[in-house]
Amino acid sequence: MKFRKTQGSPEPEINLVPFIDLLLVILIFLMLTTTWSRLTEINLTLPVADAQKQTERPRHIILTVTSQGQYAVNKSPVGGTSVSALAAVLAPLAAKDVTLIISADASATHQAVVNAMEAARRSGLSQITFATQSAEVPGS
Repeated sequence: MKFRKTQGSPEPEINLVPFIDLLLVILIFLMLTTTWSRLTEINLTLPVADAQKQTERPRHIILTVTSQGQYAVNKSPVGGTSVSALAAVLAPLAAKDVTLIISADASATHQAVVNAMEAARRSGLSQITFATQSAEVPGS
């Protein structure tokens, strides 16, 4: 009798081809079932305030922002459109109970209004409100 040496069992292999095929099928399925939406523009309709007029106003400062980005504090023009120039004008007027009313033109840029808010922050004004135009009810 001739005895043969027993060879060890072959090393197990992982076959990647079926795995790759499965991933490609899943990828195709996801591409076909996913809805692709494109957000190009957000249409906004800004609100109009519909509140009663305030009968008594506390101490306030009216900051007007024109459509050209120029500022006026209590109807006095500010010499410059920078944040620091506006803050220099607002700082002496700042007090504990003073409210800043920002009255911006409808066609004023957002940057001009943000600059006005930054100048108010720098000068220590913490109570800020915006002037709005009341909505006209048809037939009244």
